[in-house]
Amino acid sequence: MKIAVIGASGNAGSRITTEIARRGHSVTAIARHPEKIASEANVTATKGDLMDQAALTRLLAGHDAAISSVHFLASDPLKLIGAARDSKVARYLVVGGAGSLEAAPGVRLVTTPGFPLVYKAEAEKGAAFLDLLRAEKELSWTFLSPSALFVAGERTGKFRLGTDQLLTADDGKSSISFEDFAVALADEIERPAHIRKRFTVGY
Repeated sequence: MKIAVIGASGNAGSRITTEIARRGHSVTAIARHPEKIASEANVTATKGDLMDQAALTRLLAGHDAAISSVHFLASDPLKLIGAARDSKVARYLVVGGAGSLEAAPGVRLVTTPGFPLVYKAEAEKGAAFLDLLRAEKELSWTFLSPSALFVAGERTGKFRLGTDQLLTADDGKSSISFEDFAVALADEIERPAHIRKRFTVGY
């Protein structure tokens, strides 16, 4: 497949780019600073501005899937969704956040008293992004939320999938590595199971 990754130089985006490329797919790795993208087989580093909807639409056109891996506070969801829709890309996948997951039935994690204040604004914007997608009538979208702790680690290929509830391990921790998150996202592209849905991944 031909897959575009918006934000390919970031922590999650770089791992996603590598995972998809290593599976033999052709990746258009889009970033404001493409020189930061590692040189890899099957990867074409491309300069792109996520705030320029028309230019982004042109970059995404002709791809089988587009992945958005950008900070919510540094982007405009309407422009990203609009570019994905206007480009006629077959699928649009979003690297989500944990804040929109439910800590209890009907209670989003971002609204709980213990949620770190430093991440609150980003999490709220991510939740708003998900709400916009759920109202979208045309786009074939998927929103993948990581667990609460989303950090560099190992590619184990061993993890659990969930839907709207925060996943926690037996020790109470909620975590996933960038590397295993990339595996889950690549699996979803190759074997679609969450069309027009949000799902989550964790240990």
